[in-house]
Amino acid sequence: MFGLFRRKVQRQQQHSYEKKAENFSPILVSNLEKNIDNIEKMLASPSDLVIRKLTIGEYKLAIVNFDGLVDKDSVNNFIIKNLQSQTNKLSGTNLNYEELIAFFKNETLSVAEMKISDTLDDLSLAILSGDTVLMIDGLDQILIIGTKGWASRGVEEPITEALVRGPRDGFTENIRTNTVHLRRRVKDPNLRFESYKVGRRSKNDLVISYIDGIIHPQILEEVKRRVKTLDMDDVLETGYVEQWIEDNFLSPFPQVQNTERPDKVAAALMQGKVAIFLDGTPFVLLAPLTFAETLQSPEDYYERWYIGSLIRVLRYFCAFVALFLPSLYVALVSFHPGMIPSKLAFSIAATREGVPFPSLFEAIFMEVTMEILREAGIRLPKPIGQTVGIVGGLVIGEAAVSAGIVSPIMVIVVAVTAISTFVIPSYSFAISIRMLRFAFLVVAGVFGFYGIILTYIMINIHMANLKSIGVPYTVPFAPSFYKDWKDLVFRAPLTFLTKRPVHMETVDDKRMNKEE
Repeated sequence: MFGLFRRKVQRQQQHSYEKKAENFSPILVSNLEKNIDNIEKMLASPSDLVIRKLTIGEYKLAIVNFDGLVDKDSVNNFIIKNLQSQTNKLSGTNLNYEELIAFFKNETLSVAEMKISDTLDDLSLAILSGDTVLMIDGLDQILIIGTKGWASRGVEEPITEALVRGPRDGFTENIRTNTVHLRRRVKDPNLRFESYKVGRRSKNDLVISYIDGIIHPQILEEVKRRVKTLDMDDVLETGYVEQWIEDNFLSPFPQVQNTERPDKVAAALMQGKVAIFLDGTPFVLLAPLTFAETLQSPEDYYERWYIGSLIRVLRYFCAFVALFLPSLYVALVSFHPGMIPSKLAFSIAATREGVPFPSLFEAIFMEVTMEILREAGIRLPKPIGQTVGIVGGLVIGEAAVSAGIVSPIMVIVVAVTAISTFVIPSYSFAISIRMLRFAFLVVAGVFGFYGIILTYIMINIHMANLKSIGVPYTVPFAPSFYKDWKDLVFRAPLTFLTKRPVHMETVDDKRMNKEE
């Protein structure tokens, strides 16, 4: 019954499409009114579609654009006003259409970006992208004029990647603003931008950026190949691109890095990476990505080498705490109490007196509560979000201890774990740590230390086999590139970092002319 109804609906839709096609011409014709009628039928005559008809001398013209997507000053002052000023000059002339188009391009319109097209698809894409189209009666071609000028957010400091020391500007939702940010920092003539249209219906602008002469050709070609295979209706955010081009969609670890910081993108291009920009989002993708880079920050290079090294060591320690601390506590309390020093064991036993749940359920309850509070703090308005996160955690923790549901030591463990998670610079990698923490909790509650060790070995095997755009995820740890260890856990002084990362196999491997 349902299948019959569905087929009936499909036939009705097909009939509707065929009826529409009878009155709609997909190609440009030489009749101006017919072209305007085709545009209105294709777009269903939207209220924000602007069609301005003009008569300039002996010629009938039409200006077509979308209100809100164009710069009105450019349209009024540099297109319409300039065209109207040529009325007397074109009166009584008998120019052919090629000469007329050349006259408009070279002597009339004061706009830098112009091109000629002859398809209705190009016309619709142009006006939907913020350009203005000039149509001439008697000509089956159009002149596309660049007039993009919609409202956009100003340059602000990145929210997700705050630094104590470093540039304060971040990417915006405008792809041209973002590429300008990069050009301001990398004035190399070998900096390349290659543009694509992605999304069958959205047709968003995507730009691949790299430095020719540094990047390995195979990495570049592989990124291009994967981007060209994008086949979906809409690509609204770089997260779509990330999920499409990643090597292993089952892996919990991010295989492409995202950032809002122009300085981070510039530094990545200097190392032989590829940057992927998408119009409509401030997040830029960097590929390939390795495990070590998820624990690095641009600030490591803005401070002196020993300060940057100490901060990196702290991040590795915090990543270990965020991943293992709750599971180690559960394993020690439940299976291996003999490994705990006697005084500490007596103290833990005293705090757990009267707690009705095993340590595993106690830890899972507190971790889930903390995750709920974390998400609630993000989704709520900023003025109350932080208050709910901090006060909510204190109130719930104190109430749970007072009710005898959890022990005080468990509240401390969960709090230290949550704080350690915030130290990780990569938000995507921090989420992966949060996910794996629950897996370690379960195996620790069932098998103790043996479960933790076996799970840790499995994760290491997975990471050793994982790749990002063909580059092993665990380099330079394994496979080992000892020359790259100068900028790994510890960061050597800048004068010692004379070469680009060896594992990237860059064409030009020298960062400095200084000899080692």
